[in-house]
Amino acid sequence: MGTDNVVLVNEKGEQIGLMEKIEAHEKALLHLAFSVFVFNEKNELMIQQRAHSKYHSPGLWTNTCCSHQREGESNVAAGKRRLHEEMGFSTELKEVMNFIYKAPFDNGLTEHEFDYILIGNYEDDPKPNPDEVANWKWMSLGEIKSDMEVNPGVYTEWFKIIFDKYYTSIQK
Repeated sequence: MGTDNVVLVNEKGEQIGLMEKIEAHEKALLHLAFSVFVFNEKNELMIQQRAHSKYHSPGLWTNTCCSHQREGESNVAAGKRRLHEEMGFSTELKEVMNFIYKAPFDNGLTEHEFDYILIGNYEDDPKPNPDEVANWKWMSLGEIKSDMEVNPGVYTEWFKIIFDKYYTSIQK
């Protein structure tokens, strides 16, 4: 089984190295990531509940999918690859912005990511991979924002950061 590397970057998003994913999270080193947001024609966002077996944020609700780019892989290609692996469908994606965030977890790992937000559209039901996704649903951005205020503990840290700071960037 090959190692699962992440692309280490500086504050400008320029590659400075590669590191095994868990080690990068243990050391809280800045690395590339992406967050995919897929909307339907009613402008509802497809959100997923992370599988309960995930090594961090298990069982929490988050955006349609997210992961890390492979070395040399474009942000959009990475997003499309992972969307198919996690949610079982493909759609066109466009890159709308990026930001840096840092979020420590109870298990001693830290996400420190240079995160690209990718937006797409889809109308059908996904075919989620049960190793990645426990559940999914469509929700309006307003419903998510309201629920986050009442139940912040059921959402991933990066999803809350995106909603808090970059809400206008994810609106279609």
